[in-house]
Amino acid sequence: MSVDGIGVGRIKNLLAKFHSTENVLEASIPELMEVEGLSINLAQRIQRCNQYKPEIQNVVEEELERLFKLNGSLITLWDKDYPSLLRKIYDPPILLYTKGEFHDSDDYSIAIVGTRQPTNYGKIQAEKIASELSDQKITIVSGMARGIDSIAHRTALKNKNRTIAVLGSGLNVIYPPENKKLYDEIADGGVIVTEYSLDTKPDAVNFPKRNRIISGLSLGCVVIETGITGGAMQTAALALDQGREVFAIPGNIGILQSEGTNSLIQKGEAELITNADDILIELELKLKPVIGKNIPKPEVQLSLFEEKILAHLNDEPVQIDVLASNAKLSTSDCLVHLLSLEFKGVVKQLPGKTFVKI
Repeated sequence: MSVDGIGVGRIKNLLAKFHSTENVLEASIPELMEVEGLSINLAQRIQRCNQYKPEIQNVVEEELERLFKLNGSLITLWDKDYPSLLRKIYDPPILLYTKGEFHDSDDYSIAIVGTRQPTNYGKIQAEKIASELSDQKITIVSGMARGIDSIAHRTALKNKNRTIAVLGSGLNVIYPPENKKLYDEIADGGVIVTEYSLDTKPDAVNFPKRNRIISGLSLGCVVIETGITGGAMQTAALALDQGREVFAIPGNIGILQSEGTNSLIQKGEAELITNADDILIELELKLKPVIGKNIPKPEVQLSLFEEKILAHLNDEPVQIDVLASNAKLSTSDCLVHLLSLEFKGVVKQLPGKTFVKI
């Protein structure tokens, strides 16, 4: 069922009351008006759909038959195999057309996006980051566009890692056309996904919606070279809105492809990174289930007093007075050094003036 003005929120409200789309279509206008957020105009539109129910059913059956011939699948927002990260964004797609299967490990994905016209520096950095993440078996998400996107996908496949391509067109419309081989390889070793019905052309208006899925499928988004108005900047903004981490590779001043990434870093909207370790450290707790103890720890320089305090801490909380006594320091001196250790990310303060080693 597709009715203008009926989005995710209203569909959820309708199904909460009527339990199926068939019941929704057969409901009377007064019954429909009982649903929160539904105007009489929308109720009338829904009821008009019921008049064309046989035609709608034929169209749906034809679409599904063509989809299955492509070895594709259709996943709804209410299916258990719908990606859990994507389900949590503000406006998740109701339907996903897919080729390939989602795995549990895809819940720990990182997006890599950037310009369609990268410099040699950008190509090298994209391959380096994608390769390092692939070594940790972190799924790579991108948009299968020319340039950075294609490099990220190919690097993941080269390293026998999973990758997800999000299209701005129908599942049977490969864009750019020269990526046909890449498309097939991703479908075999990952997932091709789109919210657009078959035969949908890759029109410019489709890509902003596509970009919210790229960021929505990922724990974090890495931007590698983009102009100040590039599509990757939009993906970064969407990632921030969705509460995702954004990372950027710095570039040379005066290079158009570096203006976007340098701007993100300058404004504090993205964390400057030089390798995948920076990403793994930042996302340590979120990535731990998939890469376990392989997360690198940054080297931290400690003073003699800090080392002394740390020797008396573990993963069990220790009260400040006890800690000061054990370290043979005054409480005030101990607090000063503990504050420094907190800034260095090796100690955490808990309620009741207790501390643990991280």
